[in-house]
Amino acid sequence: MRWIKWFIVLGFVLVATACTEKTDEEKGNDEMSFESEQFGELFLKGDFERIYGQTSGAFQEAVSFGEFESLGIQWNEGVNEYEQIKSLSFQGLDESLWLSDTKDKGIRVYFDEESTIQGLQVLPITNEISDAEFATKNTYQYPINEEMFVFWGGHNELVNYHYALESQRYAYDLVQVEDRFTYEGSGTENENYFVFGKEVLAPLEGIVVSIENSIYDNQPNIEMNAEQPLGNYVIIKHQHDEYSVLAHFKEGSIVVQEGDEVESGQLLGLVGNSGNSSEPHIHYHVSNDESGLAGQSLNIQFVAEQQVERGDQITGF
Repeated sequence: MRWIKWFIVLGFVLVATACTEKTDEEKGNDEMSFESEQFGELFLKGDFERIYGQTSGAFQEAVSFGEFESLGIQWNEGVNEYEQIKSLSFQGLDESLWLSDTKDKGIRVYFDEESTIQGLQVLPITNEISDAEFATKNTYQYPINEEMFVFWGGHNELVNYHYALESQRYAYDLVQVEDRFTYEGSGTENENYFVFGKEVLAPLEGIVVSIENSIYDNQPNIEMNAEQPLGNYVIIKHQHDEYSVLAHFKEGSIVVQEGDEVESGQLLGLVGNSGNSSEPHIHYHVSNDESGLAGQSLNIQFVAEQQVERGDQITGF
């Protein structure tokens, strides 16, 4: 079964969720409230009424209890246990990630500070891939020179939405976070985002084979440019026919040209919000194809000798 169901009103590639106040009915159910750590057990037991009672008013307007219960029953088929594989706090919400013992079903739940469920997603997990088979032959640095937050990255769809796409399976989306948020102020302007305009560096020496530098930057969470998904980008060819693909640069910020030989750590340009992007970030993956959007994404072997995933903080050069 390969399908995804959202139980949340969202419009993002990077998270942008609006919290709502509790209704009087929700406040009256506080004595039945539960903590995020209890979710997996309650969901598997079929205690859907209790879970649904802790969802926000906006959630209940979008999804009836009957719909919620029906999907929950279907999703639990064949599952004996859900394990909480990660929890993190981000954009004002606590995110709880659950994986079935069958390794093919995941659940992502968003709780606010009052433990109200603002959003819930169930999604199929790809579990038959041997990641080692697609490991890069080269060893790479993170393409940054200061601490950043891994928004998407890792080896299943719970931590990395790219994973379902063969061409971007091992991609990373990097942002900067302060006090659990990626921005300050209204968040409606690119300049509100901590990562906007930060330096992007060559992760390994190589030859620049392709760039784009003239795509406009989107207004955050208002527009996305699906027709030019990479936005402004740099593609670098390395040894062993491996290609670094770095995307969503700020318009006009790229300082290298096609044919340039670049050194590891050399400045390429600045983080932007161009292309199929909802807020400023840098996208990075390694491919066996120079087009950037075709071929096979490769499992990046980093100098740091560790596998990083959603929620981790990393530092490059």
